[in-house]
Amino acid sequence: MITTRTTRTLALAGTAVALTVALSGCNVLGGSNDAQRDEEGNVTEGSNIDVFSLQVGDCMPEADTTGEITDLDVVPCSEPHTDEVFYEFELTGDELPSEDEITAEVEAQCVPAFSEFVGTDYYESTLDFWWMTPTEETWTQANDRLVQCIVYEPDEAGTGSVELTESLEGAAR
Repeated sequence: MITTRTTRTLALAGTAVALTVALSGCNVLGGSNDAQRDEEGNVTEGSNIDVFSLQVGDCMPEADTTGEITDLDVVPCSEPHTDEVFYEFELTGDELPSEDEITAEVEAQCVPAFSEFVGTDYYESTLDFWWMTPTEETWTQANDRLVQCIVYEPDEAGTGSVELTESLEGAAR
């Protein structure tokens, strides 16, 4: 069963916008389906994967990322996509942190990682990012502590994403 949560828009340091999306625990205890990968772990063939198989470096075509996610599509970064996982970290503690606490941790960890990955300061970049977090269910039932930071290029209207055919690593924009 999937419970949908509305996506919230948050401001980081008053300038940049990021979206929070929760991971769903529906497939936590079942098997995981992973993508075809090369020796370096890069996706070599597009496929639909369990959200817990998502890795740093994975690229994803545009999809509805509102609410809880159980699975998603990944493609090689040379194929059309809008999103790329650039960093991940684990939350600590016995209880799932509040949204404000998670946002503060995202700002502390993802912003510097963004600047390093993209090659320009986050606050000067034309790119942006959003993140996925555990839900209360995955936190308690699957010991899920992972936050994944996902870079994208906003379209000119600021309402969607630009479709890309290469990684944003080192994009310096």
